[in-house]
Amino acid sequence: MKKLVIAAALVAAASTAYAGSIAEPIIEPPVIVEETSSTSSGILIPLLLLVVIGAAIAAS
Repeated sequence: MKKLVIAAALVAAASTAYAGSIAEPIIEPPVIVEETSSTSSGILIPLLLLVVIGAAIAAS
């Protein structure tokens, strides 16, 4: 009787190890966060505008 109980326990343990499906796992793509540009690029256009205005005033 003990051998039957031990065999049943081993069969139950072995069957849970193979549980599941053979379908391919779904792997989500990694999330890529793009860095924003520096704040100095926002100052570039007004500085160029000031240079152009200054050059126009100096030329007249």
